[in-house]
Amino acid sequence: MNDSGRSTGSAAGSRRKDARRNRQTLLDAAATVFVASGVEAPVRDIAAEAGVGMGTVYRHFPTRADLVIAVYRHQVDACAEAGPVLLAAGPTPHAALGRWVDLFVDFLVTKHGLASAMQNDKARFETLHAYFLDRLVPVCAQLLDAASAAGEIHSDLDALQLMHGIGNLCIGADSDPDYDARRLVALLVAGLGRV
Repeated sequence: MNDSGRSTGSAAGSRRKDARRNRQTLLDAAATVFVASGVEAPVRDIAAEAGVGMGTVYRHFPTRADLVIAVYRHQVDACAEAGPVLLAAGPTPHAALGRWVDLFVDFLVTKHGLASAMQNDKARFETLHAYFLDRLVPVCAQLLDAASAAGEIHSDLDALQLMHGIGNLCIGADSDPDYDARRLVALLVAGLGRV
C-alpha cells in the first residue's frame, strides 16, 4: 500500500471517530435537554447544547423518534452496565442494589413525555419497552440474588415486580413538584432488608 492509501484509510478512521464522538455528544446533549424541557424540546436546543449544527443532528437522527429512541436506549444501557460495577465496588450487595435503584429512579423520573412522543409508533414503543425489560430485569435480578445470598434481604423477591413497584412510586413525580419519588423508593428499598 502506498502513502496515499494509508492517508485515505487514516482519514476515514478519523471521520468514523469524529462521527462516534458527535453521536455521543448529541445523545448526552439530548438527554440533558429532555430532562429540562421534555422530549418535545426543539432540535435547535439540542444542537446548541451539543455545540453542533442542526444538520449534524439530522445526519445522525433523521427523525425526532430516532433521537428519542437512541437516547432512551443509551440510558437503558448505562443503567444496565452500572449494576455489575456497583455490585463489585459496593460495600454490600444491598448497598449496591440501593445505588442501582437510585440510578433507575433517575432514569424513570426524567422521561417527561416519552409515552406521548411514541404514541404514534406503537410498534417502536413496544420494541423499546421490550429492550428496557431485556436489559434491566436481569441486572435487578442479579443484585437481588446477591443481596439475598448475603442474607441482607428476603429471598422471595421478584425483579420485575420490584421494578414495577418502583415505577409506580415514580408516577407522581411528573404532576406534583412536591412529590418525592426518591424518598418513597428509598423507603421501599430499606424495607427489603431482613428485620
